[in-house]
Amino acid sequence: MNTEHKVDSNVLEGPIFPIFIKYMMPSLLGLIAMTSGSLIDGMFIGNYEGVTALAAVNLIIPITTLLFGVSMMISIGGSVRGGKYLGEKNISAASAIFSKTLMFMVVYGLIVIALGLVFEAEIFASLGADETLFPVMSEYYRIIFPFLFFQFIVIQIYFFIRLDGFPNLAALGLAIGAAVNISLDYLFIAVYDWGLTGAALATGISEVMSLAVMLFYFVHPERKISFGLQQKNWQEVFQAAYNGISEFINEVSGALIAFIFNWMLIQRAGVTGVAAITLVNYLLFIGFIAYFAISDSIQVIISQNFGAQKPARIRAFLRVAGMMIGGVSVGIISLLIFGSESLIGLFIDVEKDSETLVLALEFVTYVWPVFIFAGFTMLISGYLTAVHLPFQSALVASCRSLIMPAGFLILFYMLLSDYRFVAAISAAEAISFMIAATLFAYHTPTKIIREQG
Repeated sequence: MNTEHKVDSNVLEGPIFPIFIKYMMPSLLGLIAMTSGSLIDGMFIGNYEGVTALAAVNLIIPITTLLFGVSMMISIGGSVRGGKYLGEKNISAASAIFSKTLMFMVVYGLIVIALGLVFEAEIFASLGADETLFPVMSEYYRIIFPFLFFQFIVIQIYFFIRLDGFPNLAALGLAIGAAVNISLDYLFIAVYDWGLTGAALATGISEVMSLAVMLFYFVHPERKISFGLQQKNWQEVFQAAYNGISEFINEVSGALIAFIFNWMLIQRAGVTGVAAITLVNYLLFIGFIAYFAISDSIQVIISQNFGAQKPARIRAFLRVAGMMIGGVSVGIISLLIFGSESLIGLFIDVEKDSETLVLALEFVTYVWPVFIFAGFTMLISGYLTAVHLPFQSALVASCRSLIMPAGFLILFYMLLSDYRFVAAISAAEAISFMIAATLFAYHTPTKIIREQG
């Protein structure tokens, strides 16, 4: 059977809106399923273990986010490269980059997990945690860290399954994992009272279940991309990583900004401040997951149309995605302005932890403007990655997730003696959007394809 021409022609020729929905909805549902586990973890931890446990988990996030960033860089960079190959009807090249990135992820996961467990105390100290929090952090860390291996593999396979035209299978894997996580959270925390140990076990087992479902891809008779152990041209993995550098910057910068935030809040509000920003982050997840699903789906679609040199279709997909982001932004902003207290009440006992509630609500007033700009900036960054402009995409990602937030945070923290320095995140997002819009104006689909051809 000649697989060199078995490419999903709908992506290249089908109606714009139905194709966009076909890829976006499974991605959205899958990502909601993936993050719902974290949200449910937060609800059970906050309600059963208290704000100290919430703060301890939040302090661990920077290191796991850093490691996760590498897996995202390789996975997205590889899948975008694979998408271009599919657009060019070169299935063997797409299979090769899939195989190499998967093998890289296995080796990477084993190495970083071993190092992370050996240097646990040093990592906790570097995260700015007080030694009194070490035992609480360790209870969660020692269980969740080995399970990161499965998360790395899930992410890599997830992006390529979607690329190969099986977004429903990818979403199903994440959904089943989320259902397992929620069920085990209730069983381990609420019923058995295992605390953070139970939360970590629930999350880890859910990752194993997601991977088990996604492995059915390898026996699917209609898959185009195949796995092979014997590979050459391994430098392509690093080329793919470069193309996904913006995703790495997003994740690593998020870890660094979380570290800076945690340090500043510990200085001014102690553990209560860290717990409060953790609650706000849970609320921000809701909107950012929708944005990521849209920009992520666009990468899959645009990369193939870029390979087929179809600028008009790229523009059409971008318009649909932009309108979708606008609608999501209006909804999220309304929810934050009018429903924050009710949402926060899902995670903590508002009467018992009233100080944390008041502080979290104050933080919300400073950060909701983020949603005016963030979705469009993420869309442009995803577009630049899809058309193989990694430097420009990395520039947007760097400005949005590191340079501007870090700069404004430090400036606002020095100038303001209260908690208004949190507004630095909104200011940084606005400036980053202006930079992204300027780059897009210089790199429209028509210009890119004309220069390439």
